[in-house]
Amino acid sequence: MTKKILVTGGTGYIGSHTLIDLIENQFIPISVDNGYNSDVSVLKKVEQLTGHKIKHYNIDLCDVNLSEQIFIENPDISGIIHFAALKAVGESTEIPLKYYKNNLISLMNILELSDKYNVKAFIFSSSCTVYGEGQLSPIDENASLAWASSPYGSTKQFSEQIIKDYTLTTHFQSVLLRYFNPAGAHPSGLMGESPKNIALNLVPVITETAIGKRQKMTVYGEDYDTRDGTCIRDYIHVCDLANAHTLALQYVLDNQQIEKTDVFNLGIGEGLTVLEMIKAFEKISKTSLNYFVGKRRPGDIQAIYADNKKARDILGWKPKNNVEDIMRSAWIWEQNKSKNL
Repeated sequence: MTKKILVTGGTGYIGSHTLIDLIENQFIPISVDNGYNSDVSVLKKVEQLTGHKIKHYNIDLCDVNLSEQIFIENPDISGIIHFAALKAVGESTEIPLKYYKNNLISLMNILELSDKYNVKAFIFSSSCTVYGEGQLSPIDENASLAWASSPYGSTKQFSEQIIKDYTLTTHFQSVLLRYFNPAGAHPSGLMGESPKNIALNLVPVITETAIGKRQKMTVYGEDYDTRDGTCIRDYIHVCDLANAHTLALQYVLDNQQIEKTDVFNLGIGEGLTVLEMIKAFEKISKTSLNYFVGKRRPGDIQAIYADNKKARDILGWKPKNNVEDIMRSAWIWEQNKSKNL
């Protein structure tokens, strides 16, 4: 292992799985997270699975002076993978200013420090929400960005533009990874999605309902213009997603990237409805979910899924897990959590 990589939001769901993938590919990851919606104890699981102890900073990146201490103590950081952000679509419509302040100020701070301390690669955790409503799927990276349907989506759009503009003035290169719906858990069953706050993503809501943490779950809307009336999404296994970040990092560090900023979609490349996801879970778990149909949720897009050809062709990335793999690993993780493993 030689190159140090700073992972912001390192104790979060995707960040922690990316720590493992980086180690497996001979990088030295450093984690920073303020613990707002994650638990530092996950780093013990990372160490258990990899044999590598992670250096971690409990810092809010909105504080530029505290953030700079990371670079002072680690002046040889080669790349940054920036996950740290608030990310709940529904919540962002209720407290939009908090999302704008947190997501944009932290980004600008880490960008300035990246330039100041000669970081070579900046990989940004973006989202398919930047495409907005009214797009035809599968969506490729050349699709125009429509009006975002939530403040969360707007912060991703603004963040992408900030990165593009700022990268043009710096020596480093950046990659924007627009991914769809991360789900599933590490195959060991030791790590998975486990937010401190109430789970809002579909797959953990399904598993929590199945195990009894929730009496029932809500399907938000059945009157969309889709094959069964529920929203269509593209779900991607978290380990496949983590590996894409490592590949994007290598792409820049190996001097393969021509443009100052590049963009890649990350998704399985097919869309499934909410009800189809529920049926997939019921099939692998052999359980019936208690759910009911409610009203549409503010900020939700009717249907969106990825064209992932560019990531396949340029990064050499290929998803290894299908929807049943996602559901199986998520269910094992949920059961292990209930046993306090």
